[in-house]
Amino acid sequence: MPTTTASPFAHLPEPPYYVVIFSSRRSEGDNGYGNMAETMARLASEQPGYLGVESVRDADGFGITNSYWADEESIRAWKAVVSHAAAQKFGRERWYEEYQVRVARVERAYGFAG
Repeated sequence: MPTTTASPFAHLPEPPYYVVIFSSRRSEGDNGYGNMAETMARLASEQPGYLGVESVRDADGFGITNSYWADEESIRAWKAVVSHAAAQKFGRERWYEEYQVRVARVERAYGFAG
């Protein structure tokens, strides 16, 4: 029986919606990062307004995570979740050499699947 893998693409509604773009460069070592990343992904998916996530990281530690949200209020509420705030603090102290956060409204979206 063939196995199927989950698509790395988020399944999103028609725009408009919002994207939080988190670009980062990891520091050396795991330092609990893997477990916290899994926990935050699960917790985010349980938040009102969450639509999906796409994430990649290269061998040098540079990564981009796009999380998609229904509206700006959902993004603000997620940022205020206590566990997420703790993870952000650890990120600055342990996991990231540098990061940038950008928030944008998606007006159009299209693609191709061969």
